[in-house]
Amino acid sequence: MTESTKTLCPYCGVGCGLEVSPPAQPHKTTNSDNQNPIWRVRGDKSHPSSQGMVCVKGATIAESLDKNRLHYPMVRDSLDQEFRQVSWDEAFNIITQRIQTVCLTQGSAAICMYGSGQFQTEDYYTAQKLLKGCLGTNNFDANSRLCMSSAVAGYIQSFGSDGPPCCYEDLELTDCAFLIGTNAAECHPIVFNRLEKYHRKNRQVKMIVVDPRRTPTAEAADLHLAIRPGTDIDLLNGIAHLLMRWNLIDLGFIDDCTSNFSAYAEVIRHYSPEVVARQCGISIADLETAARYWGESGRVLSLWSMGVNQSTEGTAKVRTLINLHLMTGQIGKPGAGPFSLTGQPNAMGGREAGGLAHLLPGYRLVKNPQHRAEVEDFWQLKRGQISPHAGLTAWEMITGLETGIVGLLWIAATNPAVSMPDLERTKKALLRSPFTIYQDAYYPTETSAYAHVLLPAAQWSEKTGVMTNSERRVTLCSAFRQPPHQAKADWEIFAEVGRRLGFADKFAFNNSAEVYAEFVQLTRGRVCDLSGISHEQLRTEGATQWPHPQVGTGDQTNGSKRLYTDLRFPTSDGRAKFAAYYSQGLAEPPDPDYPFVLTTGRLYGHWHTQTRTGRIAKIRSMHPEPFMEIHPRDAAKLGITDNQMIEVRSRRGEAMFKAKVTQAIAPGTVFVPMHWGKLWADNAEANALTHPEACPDSLQPELKACAVQLTPVCLETTAKNSQLLSSQW
Repeated sequence: MTESTKTLCPYCGVGCGLEVSPPAQPHKTTNSDNQNPIWRVRGDKSHPSSQGMVCVKGATIAESLDKNRLHYPMVRDSLDQEFRQVSWDEAFNIITQRIQTVCLTQGSAAICMYGSGQFQTEDYYTAQKLLKGCLGTNNFDANSRLCMSSAVAGYIQSFGSDGPPCCYEDLELTDCAFLIGTNAAECHPIVFNRLEKYHRKNRQVKMIVVDPRRTPTAEAADLHLAIRPGTDIDLLNGIAHLLMRWNLIDLGFIDDCTSNFSAYAEVIRHYSPEVVARQCGISIADLETAARYWGESGRVLSLWSMGVNQSTEGTAKVRTLINLHLMTGQIGKPGAGPFSLTGQPNAMGGREAGGLAHLLPGYRLVKNPQHRAEVEDFWQLKRGQISPHAGLTAWEMITGLETGIVGLLWIAATNPAVSMPDLERTKKALLRSPFTIYQDAYYPTETSAYAHVLLPAAQWSEKTGVMTNSERRVTLCSAFRQPPHQAKADWEIFAEVGRRLGFADKFAFNNSAEVYAEFVQLTRGRVCDLSGISHEQLRTEGATQWPHPQVGTGDQTNGSKRLYTDLRFPTSDGRAKFAAYYSQGLAEPPDPDYPFVLTTGRLYGHWHTQTRTGRIAKIRSMHPEPFMEIHPRDAAKLGITDNQMIEVRSRRGEAMFKAKVTQAIAPGTVFVPMHWGKLWADNAEANALTHPEACPDSLQPELKACAVQLTPVCLETTAKNSQLLSSQW
């Protein structure tokens, strides 16, 4: 090809448009590992979400395309053997025979698949049809369970449906941006760039950032609330208390558009400024300033991510934040509303396709009999084929390996041997798996060590499909190069297994456009109506927001920017619902034995477990090694100096990090990045420390906080570990 290709960045949920062009001089432009040319990547100025901007991850992604790829199917009988290369035919036969055996001996409920927001929507949908439809097991979960499931549960319980109601245009229309549990400057940089530019030009616009760390995001704020970890609900209820006391609420909206306000009002009565300031570790003056900014602004936009979602109170936090919007009428209008920042590039598309254990395509729920019947009829399955029970979540799959109820685990496009909580327990469970299929573009990864079958997957650039970003904007990601060697698109792999299991009529797809055309029909009439979107429409008209119904099939305007502009909600009575929660705090608070709270997070350059970014020289030079942030007061008490190695222990495991002594972290709290797995650093796995306790509604683990103890390491050991870390590459 000689022309550029429009596509989407496959990293975070911002969904930046990219243009990719062939190398200008292939014989000179090569990467360091081989002689394949590096494609040129730049921001797509015509893409409305990113407007031509791109961060370092998107700009350098082409450098990873040919490094350490998995080229051929490989199998082994046991984990202590070496892999042997096989044909696709042999690999498919092994997989289908094993699935059939497990179905006969344990039932289809023993089959599990753990997927990823790296999937395109076509991959997600085909997997749902195979597992939930044809095999009758809802045991499909994705790493969105670790990322966005609390946001999903919060939206559903408060509004009646999943779906962020806002759009990126609201970043440049708001009077007050309230960011909580998100370091958007590093984790969603292009979204933050839009907000910060607008904020700088309009000094009357206020920005509040809630975070125990003084992150680059907090540096840009008018007000930084460095609350203690686990006190989010205290803070939000405290703001609500003051809004109520000052009569800065919208009684008309509350009366006409909401329910359960009286129960909520009774709860917030107990959150006086004195109580909240003491609990959160902030001043009453700062609390009052935050409440005044919110209450006196005509348009308030809240933004949140993992710092809210990854909690045993994740759903409660999301709903308590939504409560503030409901009590002030801050939804359904430009510049206002609760806006979750999605972690994965197509976690939104996965939710649309039913890609969590409790979901079905079209924002349907497996426990709803009408929803099951609608999908069964569409897939031409007998009634009752889809199980009425929610499937196993990602963590329940791990515990299912421990108890033996999981007979086959299929992992695709994710790396749980780094990303799951209580990592040593996770690894021991993976060792007990009777049969694990691992489907990925790269090899090795930490998870490949636990596989019996390896399947080479085509990745971004090598397959055509659709992704949906945080503002509900759907973009076509067109292939612009061939997959290496024998790699196949994920949806093709799932479809072929379905055909070989006897469901050929259900998987008679010739290409991904046909898969997508079938899927969008299941969204007709739903909140996430995509029935008017197709590959061809996206190719000719560009990225499109939903709802976008097929012409003549719905009352909503095609490509609606915002949801709920009519102030009616998809609940039984059309009203949004207040939620009344008292703060419960951390699942594992600090104590004399483990006196510090460890919080984890992400860095600007790296992405998740470094499967891609760890192979890019520029990014490795930006973030050469893991570290631990600690406040000078805590460091002095323990005799810790800058750059000294620290042993960090929790009740589950231990890890080693180089100390970064900084006032950017609150006393009593330490921070480590989560990107480094076993392949990238020695004994620096953040999730060796975290626990699996989860939100009872979303079942999302509290990966953001656990109790730890710190021990400085002697200088000799420090030098040895520093040499080891620096020699990894």
